[in-house]
Amino acid sequence: MGIAQLRRSETFLSHKWAYEFLESSNYKYFVPTALKIMEEFTIPKPPRTNYLNAEYGLKSWLLTKDHKRIALLYLGAISFFFFIGSLYAMAIRLELLSPQADLVQSSTYNKMFTQHGIIMVFFFLIPSIPATLGNFLIPMMIGAKDLAFPRINLLSWYIYIIGGIVTIYALLAGGVDTGWTFYVPYSTTFSNSYVIATGLGIFINGFSSILTGLNFIVTIHTMRAPGMTWFRLPLFVWAHYATSLIMILGTPVIAITILLVALERLAHIGIFDPAAGGDPILFQHLFWFYSHPAVYIMVLPGMGVVSELIANFSRKNIFGYKFVAFSSLAIAVFGFLVWGHHLFVASQSVYAGMIFSFLSFAVAIPSAIKVFNWTATLYKGSISYDTPMLYALGFIGLFTIGGMTGLFLASLATDVHLSDTYFVVAHFHYIMVGGTLLAYLGGLHYWWPKISGRMYPEGWGRFSALVIFIGFNLTFSPQFILGYLGMPRRYHTYPTDMVSWQVLHVLSTAGASILGVGLLIPLFYLVWSMRYGPIAAANPWNLPGLEWQTASPPPTENFLTTPVVTHEAYEFAAPEHKAVVGKFERQQTTEI
Repeated sequence: MGIAQLRRSETFLSHKWAYEFLESSNYKYFVPTALKIMEEFTIPKPPRTNYLNAEYGLKSWLLTKDHKRIALLYLGAISFFFFIGSLYAMAIRLELLSPQADLVQSSTYNKMFTQHGIIMVFFFLIPSIPATLGNFLIPMMIGAKDLAFPRINLLSWYIYIIGGIVTIYALLAGGVDTGWTFYVPYSTTFSNSYVIATGLGIFINGFSSILTGLNFIVTIHTMRAPGMTWFRLPLFVWAHYATSLIMILGTPVIAITILLVALERLAHIGIFDPAAGGDPILFQHLFWFYSHPAVYIMVLPGMGVVSELIANFSRKNIFGYKFVAFSSLAIAVFGFLVWGHHLFVASQSVYAGMIFSFLSFAVAIPSAIKVFNWTATLYKGSISYDTPMLYALGFIGLFTIGGMTGLFLASLATDVHLSDTYFVVAHFHYIMVGGTLLAYLGGLHYWWPKISGRMYPEGWGRFSALVIFIGFNLTFSPQFILGYLGMPRRYHTYPTDMVSWQVLHVLSTAGASILGVGLLIPLFYLVWSMRYGPIAAANPWNLPGLEWQTASPPPTENFLTTPVVTHEAYEFAAPEHKAVVGKFERQQTTEI
């Protein structure tokens, strides 16, 4: 066996030091020793039984306690809700092609943008990465066999489905027209739509988030493999730990707030009604105390994904590991202190506005730390422009634009003019779609070989990433200009003499069409790859993470024996390398 055969050997490449030696000038001294080791000891082939074929039948899936199968159940459900939300988005863009109400009436349009927001925020963006990739990967990344509470994990999926069914019922029965924010007094007094039914669906769904966050925190604290210290955890795990804290602390607030809206609507108890001694602004404080941290529930897991992609496709230790890890916790803490910038135009005092403005600028610091550290990691890295890396680079650019435009909204002087315009719509989507959705797609492609045991077509993957990036920017960048020109959001008509507004809306709708095509392409080739894609090796990217040290797809128990962690996270180069073969360990150095 020569060097070319060694390169194709899955046994050899499964070790993190193999790639380093093959690329070094010392491989001619190392190859004979490696061959001798491989002849002396035999590594057993991965078992044919994996989590996908361990059991068959619908019952085996609906009653499973395997975190990997539950992640796939979430993946299917979340994809369904994303499709529904996208249909609403398409209808909104078609309506705005012309200045007058050519497609739907004003009441229908109100329901369309409300239901788009509710579906996308509560049933796609919030659970997208934690419930799918987090569920699938966190136990494997820390060397555990499952999450701490497998039954609660399955329960959280059923709660999510029940909440989704109740919400879909409300939408089919007549819908809701309050906007996804449910502002009072319209939602409590004047709306004739299905406010309580929709709120009940969101209320139920909140328990799914709480249980998932609880499960992640207990698992990370108590089930790490021997040697997996806190500062050897992948940054993906750190991001989910911070996200779980927000889920547990914040979600009960929105649940109580929705319950109060229902009580006010049914019993008129006067919590938000000024005529009965209530305060409508109180609702905004309660709602945004959860809903601004919820933005970080959506984007923090995406930051964790991008940290993995940047380090691994640059083949460099992450720059400033501890700073990136603690910045996730800082975002979680600061996220609870900035809700007041949503009330700058709601009769809030100038002094409170100044404090919230300062804090809103401060919360950008830990996010900036991540962006600068990702950029420093890329510097002089051995970068591979595979599909996941393209999504990660797209995330950095679009998230930076979203964050910088957020500073305009954090400033008292400019927010007064930009509030409730399309500038806010564009900013929010640059964070949520340009950030969370791109990170979700990047993570899905990156771990797809581990999830399915198959490789996707790389050419189609790169093409779809490019189409999505172009379509996204063409959709939402014109909306910044629309907001600057004064176009209010949530309006389905605009003056016929505002030709520039219509031109920008036409560009935005054209971009949405391109974006929709780009999002459909991965759906087709990922489904295709599950049957016809090339069989994936256990470690197709040749990376050191624990999730790559087990078979693809993994067995039900993840690891045949509990792994022992002896290296740091993202350790791509070290003066001394350990060759682990079977149960034996030999020391190898580049001086052999």
